[in-house]
Amino acid sequence: MPFNTFENYPMSWKPHIDKKEHVLYRALAHQLEEDIVNGTLLPGTKLPPQRELADYLDINVSTVSKAFKLCELKGLLSATVGSGTYVSFDALSNTRLLAENIAAHVIPMGTTVPDAEANKLVLQELKRLVRESEAEKLFQYANPDDNLWQKDAAVLWMSKCGFNPKKDNILFANGGQNAITAIFMGVFKYGDRIGVEPHAYSDMKSAANMLGIQLVPIHFMDKQKNEELNRVALLYACKNNNLKGLYLIPDHQNPTTYTMPVKARKQLAKIACKMDLVVIEDGTYHLMSGIQETIAAFAPENTIYIANLSKAISPGLRLAYVSAPKQYKNQISNALYNMNISVSPLMVNLAARLIVSGQAENVLTMHRRQNILRNEKVNQYLSGYECRGENTGIFRWLLLPGKISGNEFEALALKHGVQVYAAERFAVGNTVPERAVRIAVCGTHTIEELEKGLKIIKKLLASL
Repeated sequence: MPFNTFENYPMSWKPHIDKKEHVLYRALAHQLEEDIVNGTLLPGTKLPPQRELADYLDINVSTVSKAFKLCELKGLLSATVGSGTYVSFDALSNTRLLAENIAAHVIPMGTTVPDAEANKLVLQELKRLVRESEAEKLFQYANPDDNLWQKDAAVLWMSKCGFNPKKDNILFANGGQNAITAIFMGVFKYGDRIGVEPHAYSDMKSAANMLGIQLVPIHFMDKQKNEELNRVALLYACKNNNLKGLYLIPDHQNPTTYTMPVKARKQLAKIACKMDLVVIEDGTYHLMSGIQETIAAFAPENTIYIANLSKAISPGLRLAYVSAPKQYKNQISNALYNMNISVSPLMVNLAARLIVSGQAENVLTMHRRQNILRNEKVNQYLSGYECRGENTGIFRWLLLPGKISGNEFEALALKHGVQVYAAERFAVGNTVPERAVRIAVCGTHTIEELEKGLKIIKKLLASL
């Protein structure tokens, strides 16, 4: 029996488990998960210390530790050295954001996609490709010898971002999410910790959760010094969380739209080399930011660089280029093979032709022009509110007035026929979500539909 009765003792969680259960830590973990799902334990709740909980349940501390660890790997809990263990703010978030079941009447301003206007240029190149005499080869398994000129195209594309990788380091993936998952599978192992922004790309979070990789939120930038990296926060996280790597979108970060200054990129690269961290640099929005410096250029042996063509050119072009340093290439290549067997020769050839012919640059020009036109509408309707982001970006980060949360505003907007995504979907671990929503600028089919959605959002904001 426990020494204390705990009858009048203030504990945030007083679970009950059947001591007859064969594996006690799994029973406790199951109870913890149930209480989070049914709302008994709310996001942000600090759990009792492990020794205190063990005393209350009259079980070993190691049993509680194992239960907490299991729930932490599921993304339900977030532990901070010196602070305690909390229910993650994103424990119940639906992080898969593709709007497959969106009602026909709802204006889609949630899922981020490039403007569809430039798809006709991609279609023209596709038609030319399939009319060629040996087009049937595009529907067979790829020949390794065919990859040489296609890798040249990948190097050319990345060079536009200010990074010149070695051709031998190039790998092909079926889109950016596929690349991230393969890197997690190949380079890291179950239980490894990776530092990320406090609000991070939701699909990356899903992949990490599926593979048991723990994400540690880090405020990378020093708020007191605009151009400076928050070295203290990064080094503290490395020391106390035993970080194995970092994941960043340094250009027009998804979802907050923040772009990391060049000085901070250099500082981060220096620390990554010193601490032997694997940096996953997601360059999805690099060509829209205007900064021609990558972290990979400053730390090429520590950085895996991803160039996602589906967000830069067309959603249907499911291809991403990955530049992997020699020590990581084979692991990532094996993971990609086990996941996909191979990437479609049709997609690889189409992408390479778009780049080498210069048509991809024309696509980017059309995207920039359309993005500016759409963002002008956003600025027009939401001028009285803090709506972060560049005029060339495909999404914005709207900070909400009053006391309404992101989740509450997302539900309110959907009720009035507009889909946006709340900050809660992107918050990592014990990060307190900003009162904000992400607005997809190019999600609607037309600018007129975008205007209609913005009018509704403006009206809702005014009513708060």
